[in-house]
Amino acid sequence: QVQLVESGGGLVQPGGSLRLSCAASGSAFRFNNMGWYRQAPGKQRELVATITTSGAADYADSVKVRFTISKDNIKNTVYLQMNSLKPEDTAVYFCNAIGRGGSPKWDWGQGTQVTVSS
Repeated sequence: QVQLVESGGGLVQPGGSLRLSCAASGSAFRFNNMGWYRQAPGKQRELVATITTSGAADYADSVKVRFTISKDNIKNTVYLQMNSLKPEDTAVYFCNAIGRGGSPKWDWGQGTQVTVSS
Protein backbone atom coordinates (compact mmCIF):
# COMPACT_ATOMS: atom_id res chain seq x y z
CA GLN A 1 0.00 0.00 0.00
CA VAL A 2 1.29 3.44 -0.92
CA GLN A 3 1.96 5.80 1.97
CA LEU A 4 1.53 9.55 1.47
CA VAL A 5 3.27 12.19 3.58
CA GLU A 6 2.23 15.81 3.11
CA SER A 7 4.25 18.76 4.41
CA GLY A 8 4.80 22.47 3.97
CA GLY A 9 1.67 23.92 5.50
CA GLY A 10 1.58 26.72 8.02
CA LEU A 11 0.16 30.10 8.96
CA VAL A 12 0.40 32.78 6.30
CA GLN A 13 -1.08 36.22 5.83
CA PRO A 14 -3.53 36.94 3.00
CA GLY A 15 -1.60 37.47 -0.22
CA GLY A 16 1.23 35.24 0.93
CA SER A 17 2.61 32.03 -0.56
CA LEU A 18 3.28 28.48 0.51
CA ARG A 19 4.68 25.42 -1.23
CA LEU A 20 3.25 22.07 -0.22
CA SER A 21 4.97 18.74 -0.82
CA CYS A 22 3.61 15.21 -0.87
CA ALA A 23 5.97 12.26 -0.91
CA ALA A 24 4.68 8.85 -1.94
CA SER A 25 6.30 5.55 -1.05
CA GLY A 26 6.97 2.93 -3.69
CA SER A 27 6.99 3.21 -7.46
CA ALA A 28 3.26 3.49 -8.17
CA PHE A 29 3.45 7.28 -8.12
CA ARG A 30 4.74 7.71 -11.65
CA PHE A 31 1.98 5.52 -13.13
CA ASN A 32 -0.90 7.51 -11.65
CA ASN A 33 -2.56 10.84 -12.16
CA MET A 34 -2.12 12.79 -8.93
CA GLY A 35 -4.18 15.42 -7.22
CA TRP A 36 -4.27 17.83 -4.33
CA TYR A 37 -7.44 17.88 -2.27
CA ARG A 38 -8.42 20.14 0.59
CA GLN A 39 -10.96 20.01 3.37
CA ALA A 40 -12.07 23.12 5.20
CA PRO A 41 -13.81 22.92 8.58
CA GLY A 42 -17.39 21.76 8.18
CA LYS A 43 -17.00 21.20 4.44
CA GLN A 44 -16.50 18.21 2.20
CA ARG A 45 -13.09 17.38 0.83
CA GLU A 46 -12.64 18.89 -2.62
CA LEU A 47 -10.20 18.30 -5.44
CA VAL A 48 -8.36 21.51 -6.30
CA ALA A 49 -5.52 20.52 -8.64
CA THR A 50 -4.59 17.54 -10.78
CA ILE A 51 -1.59 16.48 -12.80
CA THR A 52 -1.53 13.61 -15.26
CA THR A 53 1.27 11.11 -15.78
CA SER A 54 2.34 13.19 -18.79
CA GLY A 55 2.38 16.40 -16.78
CA ALA A 56 -0.84 18.07 -17.89
CA ALA A 57 -2.34 20.14 -15.08
CA ASP A 58 -5.86 21.24 -14.29
CA TYR A 59 -7.36 23.32 -11.51
CA ALA A 60 -10.59 24.11 -9.77
CA ASP A 61 -11.88 27.55 -10.70
CA SER A 62 -11.36 28.74 -7.12
CA VAL A 63 -7.57 28.28 -7.34
CA LYS A 64 -6.89 28.73 -11.05
CA VAL A 65 -4.03 31.14 -11.78
CA ARG A 66 -3.02 31.23 -8.11
CA PHE A 67 -1.99 27.59 -7.57
CA THR A 68 0.48 25.49 -9.58
CA ILE A 69 0.80 21.72 -9.32
CA SER A 70 4.00 19.95 -10.34
CA LYS A 71 5.73 16.65 -9.72
CA ASP A 72 9.12 15.00 -9.56
CA ASN A 73 8.99 11.37 -10.69
CA ILE A 74 12.51 10.72 -9.41
CA LYS A 75 11.59 11.84 -5.90
CA ASN A 76 8.03 10.41 -6.09
CA THR A 77 6.82 13.81 -4.92
CA VAL A 78 4.02 16.12 -6.02
CA TYR A 79 4.05 19.81 -5.15
CA LEU A 80 1.50 22.57 -4.86
CA GLN A 81 2.74 26.14 -5.14
CA MET A 82 0.11 28.43 -3.68
CA ASN A 83 0.31 32.17 -4.31
CA SER A 84 -2.00 35.07 -3.49
CA LEU A 85 -3.51 33.05 -0.68
CA LYS A 86 -6.94 33.99 0.63
CA PRO A 87 -8.63 33.24 3.95
CA GLU A 88 -10.97 30.88 2.10
CA ASP A 89 -7.95 28.73 1.18
CA THR A 90 -7.70 27.74 4.85
CA ALA A 91 -8.01 23.96 4.99
CA VAL A 92 -6.16 20.73 5.53
CA TYR A 93 -4.49 19.79 2.25
CA PHE A 94 -4.04 16.20 1.11
CA CYS A 95 -2.64 14.54 -1.98
CA ASN A 96 -3.69 11.25 -3.54
CA ALA A 97 -3.75 9.35 -6.78
CA ILE A 98 -6.89 10.05 -8.74
CA GLY A 99 -9.28 7.28 -9.59
CA ARG A 100 -12.59 7.24 -11.45
CA GLY A 101 -14.58 10.45 -11.14
CA GLY A 102 -11.84 12.16 -9.18
CA SER A 103 -12.11 9.78 -6.26
CA PRO A 104 -8.91 8.93 -4.36
CA LYS A 105 -7.19 5.61 -4.99
CA TRP A 106 -4.99 5.22 -1.92
CA ASP A 107 -5.32 5.60 1.83
CA TRP A 108 -5.11 9.22 2.95
CA GLY A 109 -2.04 10.69 4.57
CA GLN A 110 -2.23 12.96 7.59
CA GLY A 111 -2.53 16.10 5.49
CA THR A 112 -0.94 19.47 6.13
CA GLN A 113 -2.77 22.42 7.65
CA VAL A 114 -2.84 25.71 5.77
CA THR A 115 -4.18 28.71 7.64
CA VAL A 116 -4.52 32.07 5.90
CA SER A 117 -5.16 34.82 8.41
CA SER A 118 -3.96 38.27 9.35
